[in-house]
Amino acid sequence: MGCNDNLQPNQASQSMDPPGPCSVTPTALTPFTSADTATAAGPTVSRIKVPVVLAEPTIQIPIEATIHLGAIATEIKRVKKNVFLDQVKIVPEAPFTRVVGTDFFTFSRAKLFIAGHIRKNIEYTAAGGSGNPCTIPLIDQVVDIPFTGFTELSTTAGTLINLPILGINETSESSFLSDTNNLNARLDKFFFNNLVKFNEQPFGELVAANFFELDFASPEPAPEATFTFSTFTEKLVLELTVKVLQTQQLAIAVTSVVPVLPGLTPPL
Repeated sequence: MGCNDNLQPNQASQSMDPPGPCSVTPTALTPFTSADTATAAGPTVSRIKVPVVLAEPTIQIPIEATIHLGAIATEIKRVKKNVFLDQVKIVPEAPFTRVVGTDFFTFSRAKLFIAGHIRKNIEYTAAGGSGNPCTIPLIDQVVDIPFTGFTELSTTAGTLINLPILGINETSESSFLSDTNNLNARLDKFFFNNLVKFNEQPFGELVAANFFELDFASPEPAPEATFTFSTFTEKLVLELTVKVLQTQQLAIAVTSVVPVLPGLTPPL
């Protein structure tokens, strides 16, 4: 039932006053109690597998773009921005250092490739419009501005915090002598050994994006002209902070805890 449903038809048609606020009946919430759950010491944990932060750089990305609006505009009212990452890839560089006692390697230099786009939600007032001089249409337009590039990571510069771990595949083969005279090689008999290591893929995580932006119409209209425009130039500096992680196995010395929950069978 609406706020004016109690009016008669002739009263509703004659009333020009806006409807008053409608009453809303709130829903009462039931308070719940909570308390800390007791725990007991469990078995000792000596090894875990968790994401390790390899790098957390803040990358400065300058961008220039020309944006075409869908209608002739008189004023930009609001611009909301978000950043989306399509690619965060780390490519190692030499030298490689062997992990002592293993056939795994680490590296202290790498290139970090970044690709993505900035999504801008632009609200602007359109020229012309409804014919009412007191109202101006407000248009919303979404544009995507792509960017791609790379940056250096190294332990020397302090941008590579923890070392990635990389296993390299190994292949070996053995040949045999001829069974007839032991003077010739057998071309039909070989022994092969292939060791394939499946590495944890480093991955990226978006942390923060800081936008510094200058927008202006181009070309600038003459002072005596009515100020309208349909395109504008954007000069933007994006400071993008990302995490680069790799899941690694770590040795620790801690004790796990398990909750103490009352049940039908009491603990011994």
